Amino acid sequence: MNINECLEKFKAVSLSDIKSVSLMDRVDVKFVFRRLKLSQLLEELADFYNVLEVDGVKIQSYKSLYYDTIDKGFFIAHHNNRVNRNKVRFREYVGSGLVFLEVKLKNNKGKTIKNRIKVDAIPDSLSNEHQNYIRKIIGKDLVLTSQQWVNFDRITFVDKMNTERLTIDLNLTFSNQINSGSFEQIIVAEIKKERSGNSSKFSRLAKKMHILPVRLSKYCMSMIYLEPNIKQNRFKEKLLLINKLKQV
Repeated sequence: MNINECLEKFKAVSLSDIKSVSLMDRVDVKFVFRRLKLSQLLEELADFYNVLEVDGVKIQSYKSLYYDTIDKGFFIAHHNNRVNRNKVRFREYVGSGLVFLEVKLKNNKGKTIKNRIKVDAIPDSLSNEHQNYIRKIIGKDLVLTSQQWVNFDRITFVDKMNTERLTIDLNLTFSNQINSGSFEQIIVAEIKKERSGNSSKFSRLAKKMHILPVRLSKYCMSMIYLEPNIKQNRFKEKLLLINKLKQV
């Protein structure tokens, strides 16, 4: 059964229906697994989650352009597992045409806080307005340049109690001005909820299917494939996992 057929078994909800579960201040838990497990997973989830549908489409395309310092300060902070670390990106929600400048903070309590402003399009460089907004959120001046594109398709679910979002990302590709690559055989799922102690049907099902949680950044993992000489020793186990999952 293909993915679209699986999604027909879910009740469809709109953006306005899930507005109360925006979770801009949240706890994230990621999972990665081979694409061949996705159909079975969706079959099991249909009784517990609703699926987001926008203009009749349940799989939305996302384009993201990440910015970092010249010395890759955001990447290094993540690699070194520093608390209160940031990411800066522009994200286009292709189906709706909406584009945002997003600044994410992972704080010392393990929560992800996302701030964003609407912009007209993804730019090649930061305007004064963009720089002022980033300075306001991060609290200091930074010289940031565009690093790489990370694009994927996303299916968004909300549990029937409206307490948790579940996103499933597929067809992930990445590129910079020199190299490109993909994780097209890999699915990245993420639970977004208010508190880490909340139970999750997806977590229980994933465990049953031997899909374990992993702390993973699409930006960091794709950076390593695009720039293989970059510092990466603390990502060794994650790289081994990704390489194993990439094998068909």
